[in-house]
Amino acid sequence: MFFTLLVITFFIALAVSYGVVRLFDRPIASILHRIVADDLSGAWHRYIKFAAYVVGISSGVRIHQLERYISAPQKDEEILILTSERWTLEVYRTIIETLQGIAWMLLVVFVVTLVAYVFARGFELKHVRASQERSGDMPVNRPQ
Repeated sequence: MFFTLLVITFFIALAVSYGVVRLFDRPIASILHRIVADDLSGAWHRYIKFAAYVVGISSGVRIHQLERYISAPQKDEEILILTSERWTLEVYRTIIETLQGIAWMLLVVFVVTLVAYVFARGFELKHVRASQERSGDMPVNRPQ
């Protein structure tokens, strides 16, 4: 029964991860395309998708929690029995933990890309302003 639970939680975490990766595929690709050079954005996009799968599956399949079904946590305690209620609870935990793990990972990715976007935009504006000053298109504010 334990092996069945392990396999089921793995496939549930994989399916939830797949759904989240599909849901955020285009936004991540467009953000990376804007911030990172074209030849690197594809590689970063694949890496973020891979990381989402790894984080989702490792968050959803909680090995330490599943060990309660094959060994007692303490010497005086009994091994937990897999009932239908516990199956339901484990499936629910798998879904929630998978979503939570991917959500934290994507939050970190989006915060880092937001900071990178702000820096990139600042450098672009500085470069445009400097080129306009050199070409004489924009008047330079000088004290009188």
